[in-house]
Amino acid sequence: MHDDRSLVEARLKRVLDERIRPAVYPESVPLEVAVWHAPGEPVPVAEGLAAEPEPIEVGARWGAPWGTSWFRVTGTVPEAWAGRAVEALLDLGFDENMPGFQCEGLVYRPDGTPVKGLNPRNQWVRVGAPVEGGEEVRLHIEAASNPVILDYHPFLPTQLGDKETAGSAPQYTLTRMDLAVFDETVWQLVLDLEVLGELMAELPVESARRWELLRAVEKALDAIDLQDVNGTAAQARVRLETVLSEPAVPSAHRISAVGHAHIDSAWLWPLRETVRKVARTTANMTALIEDEPEFVFAMSQAQQWAWVKEHRPEVWARVKKAVAEGRFVPAGGMWVESDTNMPGSEAMARQFVHGKRFFLDEFGIENDEAWLPDTFGFAAGLPQIIKAAGSKWLLTQKISWSQTNRFPHHTFQWEGIDGTRIFTHFPPVDTYNCSMKGSEIAHAARNFKDKGLARHSLAPTGWGDGGGGTTREMIAKAARLRDLEGSATVVWETPEEFFQKAEAEYPDAPVWVGELYLELHRATLTSQAKTKQGNRRSEHLLREAELWAATASVRTGFPYPYEELDRIWKTVLLHQFHDILPGSSIAWVHREARATYERLAGELTAIIESAQRALAGEGGTELVFNAAPHPREGVPAGGARTPVTEGRTARTERPGGGFVLDNGLLRIEIDGQGLVVSAYDIEGDRETIAPHRTANILQLHPDFPNMWDAWDVDEFYRHTVTDLTDVDEIAPGDDETSVRIVRSFGTSRVTQRLSLAPGDRRLLIDTEVDWHETEKFLKLAFPLDVHAERYASETQFGHFHRPTHTNTSWEAAKFEACNHRFVHLEEPGWGVAVVNDSTYGHDVTRTVRTDGDRGTTTTVRVSLLRAPRFPDPETDQGVHRFRHALVPGAGIGDAVREGWRINLPERRITGAREVAPLVTVDRDAVVITAVKLADDGSGDVVVRLHEAHGGRVRATLAADFEVADVTATDLLERPLPETPSRDGRQVALHLRPFELVTLRLRRARSH
Repeated sequence: MHDDRSLVEARLKRVLDERIRPAVYPESVPLEVAVWHAPGEPVPVAEGLAAEPEPIEVGARWGAPWGTSWFRVTGTVPEAWAGRAVEALLDLGFDENMPGFQCEGLVYRPDGTPVKGLNPRNQWVRVGAPVEGGEEVRLHIEAASNPVILDYHPFLPTQLGDKETAGSAPQYTLTRMDLAVFDETVWQLVLDLEVLGELMAELPVESARRWELLRAVEKALDAIDLQDVNGTAAQARVRLETVLSEPAVPSAHRISAVGHAHIDSAWLWPLRETVRKVARTTANMTALIEDEPEFVFAMSQAQQWAWVKEHRPEVWARVKKAVAEGRFVPAGGMWVESDTNMPGSEAMARQFVHGKRFFLDEFGIENDEAWLPDTFGFAAGLPQIIKAAGSKWLLTQKISWSQTNRFPHHTFQWEGIDGTRIFTHFPPVDTYNCSMKGSEIAHAARNFKDKGLARHSLAPTGWGDGGGGTTREMIAKAARLRDLEGSATVVWETPEEFFQKAEAEYPDAPVWVGELYLELHRATLTSQAKTKQGNRRSEHLLREAELWAATASVRTGFPYPYEELDRIWKTVLLHQFHDILPGSSIAWVHREARATYERLAGELTAIIESAQRALAGEGGTELVFNAAPHPREGVPAGGARTPVTEGRTARTERPGGGFVLDNGLLRIEIDGQGLVVSAYDIEGDRETIAPHRTANILQLHPDFPNMWDAWDVDEFYRHTVTDLTDVDEIAPGDDETSVRIVRSFGTSRVTQRLSLAPGDRRLLIDTEVDWHETEKFLKLAFPLDVHAERYASETQFGHFHRPTHTNTSWEAAKFEACNHRFVHLEEPGWGVAVVNDSTYGHDVTRTVRTDGDRGTTTTVRVSLLRAPRFPDPETDQGVHRFRHALVPGAGIGDAVREGWRINLPERRITGAREVAPLVTVDRDAVVITAVKLADDGSGDVVVRLHEAHGGRVRATLAADFEVADVTATDLLERPLPETPSRDGRQVALHLRPFELVTLRLRRARSH
């Protein structure tokens, strides 16, 4: 039998496109249209409805970039249509290939009741089914003329990404505004043929089922009179009934469809537009839930729910009703779908605290799953955070984007740095915008890597990013695929229902240990440096604000700023969204982020200073406040003392040019080009810098990735490098401890201050870059005389080891990786740390020496700046300031301590009294990450801590106040079954490597 599938497919495509789909709406009449263009930012709904519009014709241009236009459409249903289904077809000028990345609309009735969203794949509004004829139709459309940023050539620089540069030229052409008869029989025929045609295309040529489908489709097409599709559609459907009713085989793969609309909280649109995208989508999905009894929709990101509640109360009422019915499901339990590589320990914890608490407070719903389909890789510290929040499952899809290595499982146990395991699923459908196409369903079944051991997978189904979510067509297709021979089976289920089934059938799922590294989007660790600095500094300011406010509250009755801290935390968490913190959003987003971080810094600094003033009192004694979790220079962790200065630093001229800094602990030689040629550990009698190499060397690479400019750096960038060794000036610094270096390159300029303070075991490197390069990548390199096969980089609540070699493709793919405050390398008994105050991206490489010396050089390079042109053509242009430190002789504990120290500089004020810490711990290996008052307003003190060195430890936590009771809690401050051992004010701690513990200390009340 010859394969004539291609002929049938060609016939099917043409008949569907040219005859059957147009017949879904066989009759139509135009609506009258008028429009009012809001003069600036979006206006309240009531104002938009009340505005007086002017007439506009179909075919007219409308919509300045980022503008809002209120359309009013009116008309009358023809009497002749009585008894038929009628819909309004409202096409604002959509491109159906790009749902979510163009204009959008939200339809209202005259009384302000939202109807549904308008999107490229969702242009209809039901008028009646059936109508009586003669009904008056009056609808209002709040239309957003968001410009197309991600076009078919998505990487061309554009000024459309900021309203300040986008101009005012109309973006769209009003295309169709009609009333039309809706022929449901023809619509159902379209879905029958699409499902069967798509399934047929996926079956192998030798499959009998494929030939059954082919012949049935042929017979259906034969039954259609192409001049009378509406009159013959029913008989065509009859010819498909048999093949559509054949059940799936018992071993068929089982897909849990979850209604979904992945909405980036900001990306190619600003935050304010996401508020409206969410309103449109939730209006759409609540309307669909009312029409489709089996449909279940899940929405993540508590922030987006909060936006609906605050800005669209009329939509919120519908959402609450659907939640109560179990049909609209809060998912994920996080404030936003954040990046998980860069947020610090406490921030990652608070993502779950604020996200889960919102859903608990609003709906009484506990989320057991973390829902992060689009996040760019997952840090190794995340599993225990998920567990500590009371959750147990994780879903993501993005790892399927990895370019080099295929991840070996779709369902598995993910083990983090402390040994915690989380049941994890990667949907094999390989998209979080599944549309129920046969190719997607077949791919999920074929692709599933755990065949023979498990048979369940999940498919997030719906258009995202303002594309409108799930459509009625997707639901109709899913109904046909519920139990269809030749296909995987599809059923609508909640994430919880899926995970319960998947976990039950796969109790011995394989284990993956360590980070889930995405072999793509590595440049998101560097792009938009000021956004990253704003995040890092906000995290540490929040630590200080909570610490000093809690201490002052217990000691002096200082009013703890609950509401302010709650609001600020939520703002910081929002900006950790996986296209804001990674630097992959448009210029408008990052411009606003910079302003937001500056405002938050001012607010938090005011809280810190007020609390410290309450603690210190009025006086003339100089006090040093130390917010770091380790003592330094005579000042206890979490306390304040008078400053102690010991030792001195000598700065001398170096023979041949340059300077030497020596404080008796380290001797730093800086040559005439401003490069560090020696960093000698005097006590350890050990050189840090590799022979014949120089450190503190700035290196410039070309940076033009194959795709995704702001997101990607491709390995070939390393093929070309320029060492920036020319120096404009090298001179003594502003005191005896420092040297000043100035360099120029291209159209940019770098000023560095290298300093070695008395008593310090670190060389501080302050770098100011006035950056005006394009498509370049700037690194700061430290070639080290350390032989190490692995190195440690800090992650949430601990650190994680990566190899320095490239034995396999898995190691080679990690040519750019994330660290928090430090990276650390060591040989037994001696190591080196490189710490930072605001950078994340780095690389570590090993090279064999070829200059006569034996051994290897291990080079640590921190990533400073990039200059991609998409989606923000002015990315990182301007002045940046970074602080790094090279710490010779550092053990892992030193790396931890110095990482905190550089991020939490001391604060000096004058006062009347020293301040004892509110709580202390007697082992350096135990790091207190948060001291705060309990969120419930009880006045209890909450302390979060973890083992930071990677070993087991016994320690004692001591409180400097009367303690009535101590409770171990989860991250949400809810009691856990285990009871800490307490002796008065002291709590005994027995911690496993990297174990995270939260303690709630109830204060004794005087009577």
